[in-house]
Amino acid sequence: MGNTFYHGTKADIKAGALLIPGYSSNYGQGKRANFVYFSATLDAAIWGAELAKGEGRGRIYVVEPTGTYEDDPNLTDKKFPGNPTLSYRTREPVKIVGEVDDWQGHPQDDLQNMLHNLKRLKEQGIEAINE
Repeated sequence: MGNTFYHGTKADIKAGALLIPGYSSNYGQGKRANFVYFSATLDAAIWGAELAKGEGRGRIYVVEPTGTYEDDPNLTDKKFPGNPTLSYRTREPVKIVGEVDDWQGHPQDDLQNMLHNLKRLKEQGIEAINE
């Protein structure tokens, strides 16, 4: 049996839909994302849902990659040794197979600290690795 993978966002997407690269990124300058990102940890997906641009509530989808994927370099050796968040990216579609409804967000202080840190990185011109 394989891993369960999650994708956090604010987009309202139906089961069976495919997430594909090419949309504006939720992070940094909002450049076109060359990858779809997902994680094998619910915590990483919660961050994705909380930090995503857009209106409405955060959502966490259970997803299945349709092709090959690799460790997300934004959260692996660049920031953490190895891949402790079990975060990945792919250039191929990722299929939504369900939604997690009963997740708890991070404490407000933790969320504010993360938003502050992301704002600081943006002001410094530090962008996510997107190649």
